[in-house]
Formats: sequence, structure tokens, C-alpha cells
Amino acid sequence: MLERMTNADAPEPRPRRRAPAGAAVLREDVTEAIRAAVFEELAAVGYARMSIEGIARRAGVGKTAVYRRWRSKLHVVLDVVSALAVQGLPAPDTGSLEGDLRLLYEVTSRALRHPVASQILPDLQAEAARNPEIAEAVQKALREGQDGVAKGIVTAAQERGEIAPALDHGLALDLISGPLYWRSVVIRSPKLPKGYLDGLARATTQALRAL
Repeated sequence: MLERMTNADAPEPRPRRRAPAGAAVLREDVTEAIRAAVFEELAAVGYARMSIEGIARRAGVGKTAVYRRWRSKLHVVLDVVSALAVQGLPAPDTGSLEGDLRLLYEVTSRALRHPVASQILPDLQAEAARNPEIAEAVQKALREGQDGVAKGIVTAAQERGEIAPALDHGLALDLISGPLYWRSVVIRSPKLPKGYLDGLARATTQALRAL
């Protein structure tokens, strides 16, 4: 008969393994995959029909991976839209106001007419009319992205003496950003007329000099 094992003979319980340092850090590649999936899902189904399940499926991750980063689809979209402001646009430096504007319009036009962006922006604008948080995020992204670059163009032109040093910056930014946004996002013109960006840069330069 086997003798009963005493407490002294019982094997000591194994100490619990401590998670390695940094194990709780969220993987950046997964985060970026989810952000990319949000853009694609927004373009495919729109904000109203978008779901965490759809985002996770498109990103190739589990729903838990999404919920570990954001509490809801609203917070996912707010984060992604706000990230646009951080990325911003490249600051043109051609040496002239008209050249800087022409380059800005070229880059912006390509971005706004991208198939994904052309689907997402109108949908977010419509959703912004119903949701103050989305409205604030969209305004922040547009203001800190496009307007931040436009302000740099205006400041550089002032330093070169091309435009008045005391012009109204708010009005200047509206003149720079408004026309292309109106044509590409609001009325969603399928194609810009030939020479449109050249003419827009030239007309905007003349308008800024007249302020």
C-alpha cells in the first residue's frame, strides 16, 4: 500500500511565470492594420453600417484586438480621423507663392480623389451633422492638416515679400483651401478640367496679393 504523502513531501507549487516586460504593449503593426481596415470598411459600407466585427475581419484580427485599443466604433473613427491631422501634408517649398500653391493643389487633389477618401469624406461629413464628436474630429483633421500647410505657404510668401505682411490669415486660408475642397468633396466633380489646378493656383495667388 502506498503511504499517504505528507505535507512535507508534497511538491511545492510552481511559481507563476511573470509576463515578460513589454508583453502588455500593443503591437503597432496590428494597430496600423486595424486603422487601414477602418478606412476600407468606411469606404465599403459607410459609418452607419460599419461594425467592429467587420473591421476585425478585414484586418485579419479578432474583435478583442480592436476592443483593446478602442471602446467602440465611434472611438475608432475619431482616432483614425484625428490621425490624419498628425500625418498632415508635405509642405511645398518651390520658392514662389504660385509654385507652392500649385504643388499643394496637386497633392491635395490626388488625396481627395483617391477612391477611399472620396467615399469616406462625404459620409463622415453627413455623420458629422448628427454627431458633435465626429464633427469636431473632422474639423480638427481638416484644420490642422490642410490649413497647417496653407498657413506655412502664406507665411513663407510674406517673408519673401510676395503678399502683405498684415493680411487676414483666416481669409487667406479660406481662399487657398475652399475651391478645391468644394469641387472635390461637396459637388464631387468626377474629373477636374484640363489646366484647372494651374488656373486655380494663379487666381489664388492674385487674390492673396489683393488682400
